[in-house]
Amino acid sequence: MQVDFYQLAGTPIEDVVPQLAEKVLETGERLLLICGDDRLRALLDEQLWTRDPASYLPHAQSKGEGDANQPILLSDAVDAPNGAKFAMIADGHWRDETLGFERVFYLFDNATLGEAREAWRSLAGKDDAEPRYWKREGGRWRQGP
Repeated sequence: MQVDFYQLAGTPIEDVVPQLAEKVLETGERLLLICGDDRLRALLDEQLWTRDPASYLPHAQSKGEGDANQPILLSDAVDAPNGAKFAMIADGHWRDETLGFERVFYLFDNATLGEAREAWRSLAGKDDAEPRYWKREGGRWRQGP
């Protein structure tokens, strides 16, 4: 499994999540977007609808009718009734339960940097996990050391 660590470093999360979610949908995969903060989850929900008025990213908040049909499902739990193989942790709080997914996008900022370092160290010792670090350079994400 692959775990992509995205250090936001001042880049607004509401800009990053739609970009990554769009890339996931382009591959034909489904996404579980995990966020325990209700306000942040509501903000991300809005951004997925409105970031580009010409095209929105189809999604829904979990615990509604039709969860199984959603390409992107926003939830506070690590449960993917939409059959997602990809998960995105948007609140910066690592969850070991995501290790059952094929790929995890872990977004963190300065406030959760210590938690991200701890997660990196724990994954580095696992044979079945490939942690990768991404940083923003010149307006683009680049894989870094």
